[in-house]
Amino acid sequence: MKKIIFTLIIIFSIKSFTQTKTYTLDESIKLGIENSKVLKISNAKLAIASAKVTEIKSQRFPKLSFNAAYMRLSDVPPFEISTSFFPTPIRIQEAVLNTYNFKLSLQQPIFTGFKLSALNSAADYNLESTELDYSKDINEEAFKIISAFWNIYKAENANKIIDENLKSLESHINDAKSFLENDLITRNDLLKIEVQYSTVQLKKVEVENALEIAKALFNKTLGNGISEEVNIEAEELTLNIHKDNFNDLLIEAKSNRLELESVSKRILAGKEQLSASKSGWYPSIFLISDFYYSRPNQRIFPQKDQFDDTWDVGVSLSWDIWNWGYNSSQSQQAQSNLVQLETSAQQLEEAIEIEVYNTFLNLETAKKKVELSKQTLEQAEENYRITNDKFLVQLVSTTDLLDAETSVYNSKTELLNALVDYELSRKRLEKAIGGKLY
Repeated sequence: MKKIIFTLIIIFSIKSFTQTKTYTLDESIKLGIENSKVLKISNAKLAIASAKVTEIKSQRFPKLSFNAAYMRLSDVPPFEISTSFFPTPIRIQEAVLNTYNFKLSLQQPIFTGFKLSALNSAADYNLESTELDYSKDINEEAFKIISAFWNIYKAENANKIIDENLKSLESHINDAKSFLENDLITRNDLLKIEVQYSTVQLKKVEVENALEIAKALFNKTLGNGISEEVNIEAEELTLNIHKDNFNDLLIEAKSNRLELESVSKRILAGKEQLSASKSGWYPSIFLISDFYYSRPNQRIFPQKDQFDDTWDVGVSLSWDIWNWGYNSSQSQQAQSNLVQLETSAQQLEEAIEIEVYNTFLNLETAKKKVELSKQTLEQAEENYRITNDKFLVQLVSTTDLLDAETSVYNSKTELLNALVDYELSRKRLEKAIGGKLY
């Protein structure tokens, strides 16, 4: 029993000392990028592209290979020559029943119809394209982290607004009870405030749930456990006015977007692939050399049951005269692939133009929403101040007071949402024009 109590004390002590981790935006982005599974996949693609470059380059260097073989032969009579001068045949060579062959071969491509040089250039371009895609993926992940971060900010501040509302309603309930005791209001007036209080409590449950969901998404974005306790440290959002020109933004996007640069590298790689596909129309020339160490060595006559070494060196040429359209089919495939890449580049450019235009308009809309929400909040607060003063001297009804107060807290929530939407719209536009978010 004492051991159980001691264990429970240790567990509760550990929990009490567990601190909630607080993240700044920069810390969140750094940690999220380090733990991103998307980027691990992207990095693996980068490693594949890099290995492909090494693979292609290796084909341009001499190839050294080794072969070994052993063979047991069936028994045959020895090689003998019979003459009229000698009564017994002259034995030229004994039968060799066991053969051992060792061969070291060297092959160096001299001319391959420009295939290897074209494939090497294509691999280099594809590697550069993959590197650009990796950088783009980092930017995309950074934006996801930024969105998750500000969604927590929105949910936390929405919860604070509701707490302020509840605190204010509690004060109104106390005032209303005092008024009821002095017969200044009816029981129904008090019930209206209490009903409003319960309604706001229900909203608080929803907002707290939204906060937990936002934290869970934030945790998974950072690579944490889904239920890990986290807080964020963020500066208060404000409206920073920037006068943007769509045409300038579009020019910047076409200059900075990594996707456009990446697809241009793919097109260059496609052109090199097309060049490589035409190599079949040319002959292939190789320098070849072999070193033999065999028992017996076939080049030595008569054969001896012993190891001897020989060598050869030369040049080989091979040329497909007719292969039933194989070369032309390969060229057609490479040409069609190049057309796809060039058309995809045009589609991408159009998609980027639409994206920049949409994000530009959304930012302008978000900016106007912030300005209008600020104005609405100022009006609602002034209306509530006047209504509350009148309520205290019973010049307005409870309904008027509740309406005025609800308007204030709704306006605060709208302003909060507008500010977060503006910040995300600003980051989205920055990403759309090729800005670096990390």
